[in-house]
Amino acid sequence: MTRFEGSFLGAAAKISPHAIMECKICWTPYDPVEGDDFRQVSPGTAFTDLPGDWSCPTCSAPKEQFMVLEDPGSQAFADEAVLRDATGRLVADFTEVWHSTMRGVPLANTALHVEAVGFRRHEGMILGVLVSPWFMNLILMPNGEDWSRLAPGTREVIRFPSGDYEFLHNSRELTGGYKACSLFSPMGDFNSQKDATDVAEAVMTALFDPTHRAETDRAADIRARRVAELTPEEAPADPTPSRRAVITGGLAAKDTAV
Repeated sequence: MTRFEGSFLGAAAKISPHAIMECKICWTPYDPVEGDDFRQVSPGTAFTDLPGDWSCPTCSAPKEQFMVLEDPGSQAFADEAVLRDATGRLVADFTEVWHSTMRGVPLANTALHVEAVGFRRHEGMILGVLVSPWFMNLILMPNGEDWSRLAPGTREVIRFPSGDYEFLHNSRELTGGYKACSLFSPMGDFNSQKDATDVAEAVMTALFDPTHRAETDRAADIRARRVAELTPEEAPADPTPSRRAVITGGLAAKDTAV
């Protein structure tokens, strides 16, 4: 019966910085907390950060012969890698749009750049805020599911602790299928990237605060917009403030879908 938990044969992306590795030849462990006095490797050095010519201090076996003995950070590390990959593709997609299409468009705020803010796992999906020079949106992406068949432009109301929000389905080449809820557009109210990211982080906090639910009826807001779209000149003004205006401190007065 083997005592090893598994080997990744040098696949560093699957090993967290906390992994304790063990030589499969002589069972000598490498613990990053202790480092390696024999090779003058400082305590706190992850196995994946060891020099390429490092070998087992007991039998001289190469790094590739080490297997995972214990990895307390494996799940967190894997989760972080998934988020990093998803948000990286999202940012790359909209950075390409910025450089190829939106740069020079008057409504774009050149003080800003594309950035993913506060992304986390949420009910089997990936949720966060995408900041760009021309919009700020809540974004939902799949976590392992296939959203490639989402029909662009389809509307979907999704419930959060603070209320119900309307998302538009969309798809891009790198990102694949995703859902977006408009927060701001255009972005002229923001003087710097930090201003925008501060608001994005506040949105992510307020989104899960149920005390906002009683302040406005998001469903009524959505219904009022539908009426306004059908009869824009005759529909009465909706006196209820937008849910997005509430969670962003009233800054989202320009409630234009992107």
